[in-house]
Amino acid sequence: MSILIKGVELFGEATDILIDGAFIKQVEKDIKAEADTVIDGRRKAVIPGLVNTHTHAAMTLFRGYGDDMALMPWLEEKIWPNEAKLTADDVYWGAKLACLEMIKSGTTAFYDMYHKLPATARAVEEMGIRALLSSACFDHFNTEEAEIGKAHVKKLYAESTNYSSRVKYAIGPHAIYTVSGPLLQWIDAFSKEHNIPIQIHLAETKGEVADSVNQFGLTPVRYLYRLGILSHRLSIAHGVYVDEEEIQMLADSGTQVVHNPASNMKLGSGVEFKFAEMFKAGITVGIGTDGCSSSNNLDMVEAMKLASLLGKGWRRNPEVLTADEIFHAATASGADILGIHAGHIEAGYLADLCLIDLNLPAFTPNHNFVSNLVYAANGSCVDTVICDGKILMQNKKIPGEEEIMAEAAQRAYLLIKN
Repeated sequence: MSILIKGVELFGEATDILIDGAFIKQVEKDIKAEADTVIDGRRKAVIPGLVNTHTHAAMTLFRGYGDDMALMPWLEEKIWPNEAKLTADDVYWGAKLACLEMIKSGTTAFYDMYHKLPATARAVEEMGIRALLSSACFDHFNTEEAEIGKAHVKKLYAESTNYSSRVKYAIGPHAIYTVSGPLLQWIDAFSKEHNIPIQIHLAETKGEVADSVNQFGLTPVRYLYRLGILSHRLSIAHGVYVDEEEIQMLADSGTQVVHNPASNMKLGSGVEFKFAEMFKAGITVGIGTDGCSSSNNLDMVEAMKLASLLGKGWRRNPEVLTADEIFHAATASGADILGIHAGHIEAGYLADLCLIDLNLPAFTPNHNFVSNLVYAANGSCVDTVICDGKILMQNKKIPGEEEIMAEAAQRAYLLIKN
């Protein structure tokens, strides 16, 4: 399938874009080529698809449930008891709702950590989006549970060969307070053997840091360093509480970090995320929304604004975290974390891109498109989404979206009621 986008704005310049199959074939003015589909790009701007580098997709079912609580009571009293009741069909519809929401707000790829991974994979395959999926892994420092966890990792990895090229497998050890050191080391070895990415929640709260020092004698990043599992295959979600030496450890090992501004603020976890220091040290920093129960939406356009304003605010410095830097984190850096050849509008890159509606107050006047996108707009500005060379949304409509919302809502109500 081929798509030709005519007269679209690419960072202020009108151009044409030719897509052939899953890749961008040509980007230049006045392309003379036949295509199966022609899209009028006038009064629209094109951007790479946004990449959400940390979320829990099916937690859309818990949106608005258990709000205004601290992290651990929220997990222990509201989330974990209800997650124990989830069926595969619940996860499928919750993930399908998440894919719908992400597509409608311009996300074409995401990094997920959740339960019942095959159900999420099924939703991703059907919705046409791209994902790196991990199953949350726990052993609670119990050797029997650790063996069960290892078997589950092996099983999911074997099954992942059945997925399309848009769906990849990762390992998701939940956190250092729910996963033992020996299991973390086994996961790292399995990851290295099979070249599988790993993502873990780390250094999210002051309480976690204090508990790590009490239990292991080290802060979280130093603990992972001692275990020997910091590597380019690892990304840490949150990373709020890290010092200069730990930042250098992360940089030297190639470990990546995902900033989740909405959930960090809403859960009161912390605001002093050291984006500028990490960026200067050469760490790849992505942006995530976290799950809908802790950030309430999956809008990466909104997440960009929150990340920039939060960084400026706690530093009392308006010159840090520019719109361009944040946009790069949400696109090219995110693609690097997921290991996909995307994040740029250039020939040879994956055809994962979005068209932005410029006929909106947020883009009037349009002195600086990236600034308007980051600081003035939200996900509703997205008009068209293309992923893997296929049109997933056009004129802000996705086929079957009403059914998805209705079924997911009904399942969410029944889940909480029971």
